[in-house]
Amino acid sequence: MAANGDADSPTDTINPAFPDESPTLPPTPGDHNGQENYDPTPLPPSTSSQNQSSISSPSFTDSQRNIPERTTFERLDRLQSTSAFSNNPDSSYTINSPHYFHVTSPISQPQYPQNHQNHQTSALISPRPSSPGGRAPNRIITPQPMSSNQRDSIASGSQSPIIPAPNRRHPSHHYRGDGRRNHHGETHIPLTPPAPVPPAPAPAMYWSKIRTFGKVPKPLRSHTAILVEEQVFVFGGCDSRTCFNSVYVFDADTMYWNKPRTLGDPPPPCRAHSSTKVGKKLYIFGGGDGPTYFNDLYIFDTDTLTWTKPQTSGDTPTPRRAHTTEHYNNCIYIFGGGDGVCALNDVYMLDISDLSNLIWKKLEPSGGPPISRGYHTSNLVDNKLVIFGGSDGHECFDDVYVLDLEKNTWTKIDVSNSHRRLSHTSTQVGSYLFVVGGHDGTKYTSEVLLLNLVIMEWEPRSVFGTPPSGRGYHTTVLYDSRLFVFGGYDGHSVFDDVYILDLSACAYLPQIINFKLLEKTDSI
Repeated sequence: MAANGDADSPTDTINPAFPDESPTLPPTPGDHNGQENYDPTPLPPSTSSQNQSSISSPSFTDSQRNIPERTTFERLDRLQSTSAFSNNPDSSYTINSPHYFHVTSPISQPQYPQNHQNHQTSALISPRPSSPGGRAPNRIITPQPMSSNQRDSIASGSQSPIIPAPNRRHPSHHYRGDGRRNHHGETHIPLTPPAPVPPAPAPAMYWSKIRTFGKVPKPLRSHTAILVEEQVFVFGGCDSRTCFNSVYVFDADTMYWNKPRTLGDPPPPCRAHSSTKVGKKLYIFGGGDGPTYFNDLYIFDTDTLTWTKPQTSGDTPTPRRAHTTEHYNNCIYIFGGGDGVCALNDVYMLDISDLSNLIWKKLEPSGGPPISRGYHTSNLVDNKLVIFGGSDGHECFDDVYVLDLEKNTWTKIDVSNSHRRLSHTSTQVGSYLFVVGGHDGTKYTSEVLLLNLVIMEWEPRSVFGTPPSGRGYHTTVLYDSRLFVFGGYDGHSVFDDVYILDLSACAYLPQIINFKLLEKTDSI
């Protein structure tokens, strides 16, 4: 479900101040005669009761009558061969039920009456009067429940087990797979399929759209989604017109949405802000609403559902949105964004080791920094920030930079087969970054890119299923070998759907934690 934009919606061209989440370039924009339940398998010709009466019962010699005791399945097969199991729909003794029935044991040689019409097998069916006209309609024989004594006899082995009754709608064939006829004159049906079946694909990533329940949020873009245990906390964002400051909680196990009642004073409605998880607290910073940009810090406790606005000191960052934040060693690092006038490439650090004394500090890393940008992604890999893509309002970038937080140095990475992206998401899965969606400078896409962090190369992977429509400004969360995608925007509509990229075939990746990062680097 999507919320469509309108004539007043912002355009798709952005300026360096990032007034709207838009790309740098405009996007390119057999009826069977009406029979129901038709069955192509013909039934045998109808046999009237008059014809049945003319059928003589089979004769047996004395040696044939002295049949030794049979196993339960042999007895069942023997009983099935009698005319009491006629497949004629006009027969008064047609059995057309897959129910289970009880076969008593032992069973001696079946007694065959002289009149075929009055055939009875007491263990299986019971007689009923014929309907007017000499024909009896089909009926389903309902098995009687067993007594406790019968159940005990079966459990002790003194009585035969319960055996499923076959469906007698069609003739019972003894399948041999050779196409020959059996002794009843019936054609054997081969067990092999009539046409070759293509092999199943190898395990791979798979897209699927999931059905959610509960209090589903409105269509959202430029919101944040953070996983805390099995719950995803979604905050802020906007639709085609309005920004929000609501908190929604999505249970990744039950697919259930909830809108909890929060305590304290929340941040103002905002979009393109950042949310950083520290323990079970979320640190919300910046964002904007229309022409207004923020540089306030709020903390949301996911246990108590309480908002607080702490006091900070030091070099407070300028108001901004479309930036990124990461938590490392009791500090929150902020990079880039836009302030309404120009794009940014500065770095700030917030020391959160003492919650009563939060201190901002502006960093001056050595080396050549990235070009100013927003709507990029950052991932913390070991003690390094990996920056990919983004835009300065004029150009969509394809470069990869690394900020070493211990050495406070910038490094540009030499990556072949580059891909331009902005407003995408990037999620670390072991030694890979999974980049989903975004804008490539020409159009929105739903493509999945994998960046190998060891050799710093993009690797192609096959993805099956039905992917989401091309979009950006969505969020992704990794949980239980599944990548959840929430909402987004395609240049026309804002979405409230949820997709899953199943990574079961790559479930081993999160276990890869000991690897060397950045073997192919170009120091600036």
